[in-house]
Amino acid sequence: MYQKYKNVETVKPGGLELKDKLVGIQRVTKVTKGGRAFGFSAIVIVGDENGVVGHGLGKSKEVATAIAKAIEDAKKNLIRIPLNRGTLPHEQKGKYGGARVYIQPASEGTGVIAGGAVRAVLESVGVQDVLSKSQGSSNPHNVVKATFDALLQLRDAKTVALQRGVSLEKVFKG
Repeated sequence: MYQKYKNVETVKPGGLELKDKLVGIQRVTKVTKGGRAFGFSAIVIVGDENGVVGHGLGKSKEVATAIAKAIEDAKKNLIRIPLNRGTLPHEQKGKYGGARVYIQPASEGTGVIAGGAVRAVLESVGVQDVLSKSQGSSNPHNVVKATFDALLQLRDAKTVALQRGVSLEKVFKG
């Protein structure tokens, strides 16, 4: 699922205390010869609020089973995000489909300045101070995936130093 990203660290759900957040439920209608058939799709974010997060989609005829399937799917797609003292290491843009998301680190005490689906993802990651802006499509599925695109592109200072083959000191002082 995350093949196009270089430094993705996948995580197994065992031993983690995961909390789930429901982003949205959609009622889907299929018109058939015998009438209408209703179904539900749910998108859920699962995270330990300490840098590990995943998202999942579940579909079913009942709401409760759709949510349960979404949680199971989210637990299969857990990844680790680099954090820097409760905020992000640097600003980043992400996009998926028509949705574009911009996330930026903020000073301590700012809080999570984000709306809807972006807020659910950032809170599940464990970010306490961040500024964000969601542009384009407001479809929660695409906004969640755009937020994950931005988060997956984040690199901490150690990773940058390793990739460049220089010391941590040189990364900061140039």
